Amino acid sequence: MKRLLGWMALMVATLWVTGTALAAGGGGAAPIVIVADTRRLSGIMAWWANLYNESHVYFTILTIVIIPVVGVIFGVLADVVMSHIGIDLKSRELAEH
Repeated sequence: MKRLLGWMALMVATLWVTGTALAAGGGGAAPIVIVADTRRLSGIMAWWANLYNESHVYFTILTIVIIPVVGVIFGVLADVVMSHIGIDLKSRELAEH
C-alpha cells in the first residue's frame, strides 16, 4: 500500500511540475529561426555559413566527416614534428609492465 501511495505521489508531482512548466510559457510562441549572419563573411567562411543556412542536414554530415579527417591530419603532423625534434614514440619501452 505504501508503495502504491509513493507511486501516486510521484505521478501527481510529475504532472504538477510539467503543468507548471508548460504554463510558464504564456501560450503560443512564434517559431524561432536560427540562421548565420553572412553579411561580412567571404570565401570559405561565407560558404560554410550559407551551407548552415540552407541545409542543417548537409552541414551536419559535412561537419561529422571533416572533424575526424582534420584530427588525423593534425595527428600525422604532430608525429612528423615530434620525430624531427627527436621524440620517438614508436620504440619506447612500457614502464607499466
